[in-house]
Amino acid sequence: MKILSIDTSSNICTVAILDDTNLIAQKTLDDTKNHSEKIMPIIADTLESVNLTLNDIDLIVSDKGPGSFTGIRIGTATVMAFADSLQIETIGISSLEALAYNERNNSETKYICSLIDAKNDNAYFAIYSINNSNITLVNEPDCDNINNIIDIVSNYKDIIFVGDGAVAYCELLKNNLHDCKISSSNTLSSYSLGIAGLNAFKSNRKDDILPLYLRKPQAERALEGKNKGIDSHEN
Repeated sequence: MKILSIDTSSNICTVAILDDTNLIAQKTLDDTKNHSEKIMPIIADTLESVNLTLNDIDLIVSDKGPGSFTGIRIGTATVMAFADSLQIETIGISSLEALAYNERNNSETKYICSLIDAKNDNAYFAIYSINNSNITLVNEPDCDNINNIIDIVSNYKDIIFVGDGAVAYCELLKNNLHDCKISSSNTLSSYSLGIAGLNAFKSNRKDDILPLYLRKPQAERALEGKNKGIDSHEN
């Protein structure tokens, strides 16, 4: 099965082509302001590098977030357009699940906590179990204060943290959790995304590619905060 995986949920725009679980091509662009302009050329370049076209692709995997609201919309809209015009199978995978797959070959831990920094001491997170490279969701994706997340993960023994949130809150995690382990692979990978998508597809999961928003966009949250301030002043 030929798989095209596309991740635009962070500063990095990354595209991979897999033949089942084998990576045959991957390209990455670190330019968050130009995802909309560069997504089509990078897909075309990646396909061309291995003499393939979209007509050769059996499955497209899209990162549906959480992450950059704009980036997620660009990636999912691109995949939707391909699906509509070419009738290619698609599946959406969360950024958190893709990060967990960075640790798919780790045989020295029982749980994976994916953390994406959401700023202001908040993080997107989810917890997965790992057994013989099989990754299973055990705590649904959410967004919370890092101290509340630490309280939740303290119930899981033998856990490793992965993602930019694991880097951002490394010292806090280590100071509060016994034997805390931090992954050495904390960036989103379109290869890991592709493998997660392949496994989900083979398991007959029907995960759509609609954006996964675990909290409202910053502009909307700022407006709500401003309105609350007005309401408080009026009262």
